[in-house]
Amino acid sequence: MKIEGQVAAGFEPVKALFERNMNSLVERNAQLSIYVGEERVVDLWASAIDDTQFTADSLVNVFSSGKSLEAITMAMLYDRGVLDYNARIADYWPEYASHGKEGTRIADLMRHEAGLAAFDTTINPVDLHTANLQANTVGALIERQSAQFREGAGNQREYHAITRGWIANEVFRRVEPQGRTMGQFLRDEVSSVFDIDVHIGLQDAELERMSDVVMLGFGYQFVQGLVPRRLGRKTELNLAQTSAKLWRLLKGRKSGTTTGAPTPLTGLQKLSVINTAQVAKAEIPSAGARCSARGLSKLAAVMANGGRFGDQQLLSEAAYTALHAEPVVRDMMSMETTFTQGGVATFSTPEPGGAAGRVGPMTAGLNEGREGFYGWMGLGGSIFQWHPEHKIGFGYVPTSLNILDIVNERGKAYQAEVVKCLG
Repeated sequence: MKIEGQVAAGFEPVKALFERNMNSLVERNAQLSIYVGEERVVDLWASAIDDTQFTADSLVNVFSSGKSLEAITMAMLYDRGVLDYNARIADYWPEYASHGKEGTRIADLMRHEAGLAAFDTTINPVDLHTANLQANTVGALIERQSAQFREGAGNQREYHAITRGWIANEVFRRVEPQGRTMGQFLRDEVSSVFDIDVHIGLQDAELERMSDVVMLGFGYQFVQGLVPRRLGRKTELNLAQTSAKLWRLLKGRKSGTTTGAPTPLTGLQKLSVINTAQVAKAEIPSAGARCSARGLSKLAAVMANGGRFGDQQLLSEAAYTALHAEPVVRDMMSMETTFTQGGVATFSTPEPGGAAGRVGPMTAGLNEGREGFYGWMGLGGSIFQWHPEHKIGFGYVPTSLNILDIVNERGKAYQAEVVKCLG
């Protein structure tokens, strides 16, 4: 297999790890791009399936890595004085104030605490195309939803895996002075300005650059978990490690509100629907952004450098601070998560606690090895994060989705390696 691209002097260990993983793990296509300061020190891509159409500029669905894109665009509206994190959603969208949603703040939504982790209706991807969003097709559906929370005190946080972006987009287009959706605004004010491929909703001309994502079979992943690493295991985790995380995840879901809810998106019973043009053109901010690692890493570099890159400014110091402010630690999916009022996660060495007096495997896996980073990650693999202290902008985009690698430890290895290279 040929590893394309290059790395700066001192970052050769990152390339060696990338080459080793592409040759030893179950990979298809992957891109890895990393900035330190304003220099791109890692720019790698490869295809393990001899896909000659796959390049550094291919666009891949990064799933929940898009949540940080929606957080950044919301912060830009805060910067322009039209959005306040402590304001109620109903202050901008009066029709939202019904069925227990009256007091929900913007910060609650961005921290996954809006009580709308699932809707009572499946959404057709066509309704998520920009023109239909602006006709309030989805907005009207959200208005009639009822807030529901997990049982127990302090259990208001529940992962709004897809719904956070749909709700945020409805708020966004109501307060954005030109009435643009999040996808339109991202294209006009971020992607075009910084010349990067980060998109929420593709245009027809961009569809040919899409690279399909493929999910590894659960059976295959479990069988591989039985193989010792020294004998060529093709997945990052062994069966015991995977089982411990999966058991805790399922335990957490049991007390949640999404069990029995309708499929969020028409056809999503099969993940392959994600690869269709109809879905690619839809605005699904929390689970459907199409990006390249180059695009994500440069935007992450902007964030790592305080909202600036060269002579271009994305966020003022005040807006940048507000986005990262007020981190709150709460349980989500059986792991301790820390989300700021602006909706980005922050990662740090977890504190031992609970009845067992120790850190659970989910919390440890989420944090250990990416301490100091902000951002989030996507289903099965992708990572879009930034490290302000080390000025690291990080983007990792694979097309082979290891769903049981719940906290994306495969990509986290590259994060730890680049920090190590910096000494």
